[in-house]
This record gives sequence, structure tokens and C-alpha cells, in this order.
Amino acid sequence: MLPFILIKLRDIFIMFEILQNYFDKSSAITILVLSIMSIYLIVTLWIFIYRYFTLKRLLSIESHSVKKLYMGRTKTVDERSMLFSYINRVLIPNQAIFSVAKNSAIKEATSGLTALAIVASTSPFIGLFGTVVAILETFSSLGTQKGSSISIVAPAISEALVATAAGILVATFAYTFHLILKRKSYELSVLLDTQADLILSQKAI
Repeated sequence: MLPFILIKLRDIFIMFEILQNYFDKSSAITILVLSIMSIYLIVTLWIFIYRYFTLKRLLSIESHSVKKLYMGRTKTVDERSMLFSYINRVLIPNQAIFSVAKNSAIKEATSGLTALAIVASTSPFIGLFGTVVAILETFSSLGTQKGSSISIVAPAISEALVATAAGILVATFAYTFHLILKRKSYELSVLLDTQADLILSQKAI
């Protein structure tokens, strides 16, 4: 067990040295772009984790409420449902109050999706901007040297491309999480519509 831990610590130390060397050679723009990508990634993960478990809890509540209505155990929604506070304000539930309740619930459920969409759409361009600036700086510095070869240019360009790779990576996570949360929000919307239809159909009988 101890040798395994030592090997892992050695690998972490090597990775730290590689990152340190990379940042020492990188320009201020590249470091700024990678810092922005890091912030983007943290925000993306936080939004996804928080909204995912929130939506999961809401879906569980609304599913339970739908089952109770289907089984005829109640004629109204569960007290924990997002519709309950709106229905409780009127004597006779109607389509208008259900529409207001649903709009409010969906607005709450989809909060954070705009931020994920912004991250997904802008991070590749920010990463590309960092790469372009780094490449420009590389060629500018090579122009002042008497001689240059592919062995000098290639490492500099490969380091510059890290910014683009980081942007694409963050965008992939953000877009994927956006679609997952969008699907969960749609499922919540369907459950709310189902409860509204069931209650209104009972009133019509």
C-alpha cells in the first residue's frame, strides 16, 4: 500500500512540475485564458451538481403527487408540490392558476441553464483567442532570432493549443450538462401538466 501511495505522490509531483514549467513559459494572455477556463469549469460543475439534485428532488415529489392522483387517494396535489401554494389560494382550481403555477415552477427549475449555455458557447472562442495570441507572440519572438527550425516552433505552437483544448473541454461539459438539466426540466413540466389535467378532469365530472 505504501509503495502505491509513493508512486501516486511522485506522479502528482511530476504533473505539478510540468504545469509549473508550462506556466513559466506561457504568456500573460495564455495564463489569463486558462484562469478563465478554470473559473468556467468550477461554475459549470457547481451549477450542474446543485441543479441536478434539486430537480431530482422536485421530480420525486411531483411523481409521488401524480401517483396519488392516479390512484384516487386525493383530489388535489401533494402539499410538497410546486403547485400546492397556488391551488390553495383559490376555491376552484382553473386552467389560469395552473398556468401561472407551472410558469413559476419552470422558471425556477431552469435557473442556471442560461449560464451553462453562455459557457458552452463562449469558452471555445476564449480558448481560441488565447491560442491565436500565443502563436502571434511565438512568431514575433522567432522573427527576432537569426535562425529557427521546426524543433523550436512546434513546442511553442503545441503549448499555445492548450488554451483551445481547454476551451473545447469546458464547452463539452457545459453543453452536456445543459442538455441533461433541460431534459429534467421538461420531465418536471410534463408532471405538472399531468397533475393539472387530472385535477381539472375531476372538476369537470
